Formats: sequence, structure tokens, C-alpha cells
Amino acid sequence: MSQRVTIDIQDHIAVVTMARHDKMNALDREQIEAIIEAGREVSQAKGVRAVVLTGGERAFCAGLDMAAMASIAQDAQAGFQDRTHGRSNIYQATSMVWAECPVPVIAAIRGYTFGGGFQIALGADMRIASPDASFSIMEMKWGIIPDMGGMHLARRLLRGDVLRRLTYTAEVFGAEAALGWGVVTEVVDDPLARAMDLAGIIAGRSPDAIRAAKALIDETERASAEDVLKAESRVQQDLIGGANQMEAVLAGMQKRAPAFKD
Repeated sequence: MSQRVTIDIQDHIAVVTMARHDKMNALDREQIEAIIEAGREVSQAKGVRAVVLTGGERAFCAGLDMAAMASIAQDAQAGFQDRTHGRSNIYQATSMVWAECPVPVIAAIRGYTFGGGFQIALGADMRIASPDASFSIMEMKWGIIPDMGGMHLARRLLRGDVLRRLTYTAEVFGAEAALGWGVVTEVVDDPLARAMDLAGIIAGRSPDAIRAAKALIDETERASAEDVLKAESRVQQDLIGGANQMEAVLAGMQKRAPAFKD
């Protein structure tokens, strides 16, 4: 297990911590692979009845590491549509590994939860946030769309108009707005402690019934997930590396207004 992500299992609860704290858990290829590996490990670990997923004090996950954009653009040229992780590609698996975990996953969120980090949080069964947590579907800022499972996962929670607004604008919103829109389950001063309390309650229930309940709820929500995930990949492959997408990245890094071509 990479030190990018740590796992601590006690009393049937697996605490998974994204630990790239110097980069606010930003996502490069190594971080993505470590998150997926951790999700697989706790999904298969004997005796685990609940998972708490967290990122530390400053950030749950600040989204894509911009230094990794070039390598991701190369992946786009090779094709995002290959299903390398079940029904997902590797990027989608970063969030879908939590949605597909057989036991409940509770995200304990502090600080920045942007872009890919927001999509990872959507993969959890519940999201407990601190009052100072901030969120964004930030991909539009870089001229791309959410393609890490976000289009499938967000529609389980958000009304269509709210999802459109947040996707089109890339605006940053706080914990109370997230609570009102149904993105966040609770807002508390100590989200990790509250997540551990909930995980403890779940761990005290019948593990067979908990697993069955999660699978059943997922079945009711998962209509045509494969088609949605493939559509994400198709649209992203068309966007990434294009002139306007590269202009969005350059303008963001240079802190200037972008000059897009129609």
C-alpha cells in the first residue's frame, strides 16, 4: 500500500486516509492508483463492516494535480473508453470503487473538495462535512466535464437544475449549500468523529443485512450506469487536448481571462 493513502482497521471499521497532504491530496496517476488500491483492499478485507474515508484537516481532495494534465491528455489520445476496471476506466474507478464497496462508506470532509475530489466524495454512501468545507464541480474551469463517475453519482443526489448550474459555472459552494442541495448528509464541527460514530452503529448491525441493504439500494439507483460512464468517457475524450481545453488550462494557470474559439 502506497503511503499516499493509509488504512487503519479496528473494531470492524476501516479508516482510509488520503495522505498526500503537501498537495492537498491532489490527483496524479500515483494518487489515483493508490485510492483505487485502498478501495479494493477494504472491500475485500475480512471483517470490515464499514469504511470511513477522509483526507485530513486542510482538504478532502483538491482535485486534479495540474502537473498531471499532460499524462492524462496522453491517456485521452489512447482512449478513455476502455473498461479497465469493471464497468469503469481507471479515472472513474477512483470514485466508483467506493460506490461499489460492499459495505457502507462514510466520507468525513474538511476543507477543499473540488473536481475529482468532489466525485470521490459522491462515491460514498454518506458525506459528513465541517462548516468550513468547500465544494466545486470544477472541471468546466479547465474546459472539461466531470468524468470520474460524477455524472452517474451526482444524479443520485442532485436535482437536474442544480447539477446543471454547478457543472456549467464551476462555482465554489459551502457546506450549508451542499446540505440544502442534498450533497452533504450532515454538517458538524468534527466530521471524522461523527463519521466514526455512524460507522460504529453500522458495525454493530448484522453485516449480512447491511451488505444486502447497500446492494439493494444501489440496484434501485443504478439504471443504465454503464451507459452513463461510457458517455462520460466519450465526451471527455472529445474535449481533452482540444484548443479550448488547453486555453482553459493556460488561462487558469496564468490567472487571466480565457480567449476561447467558437
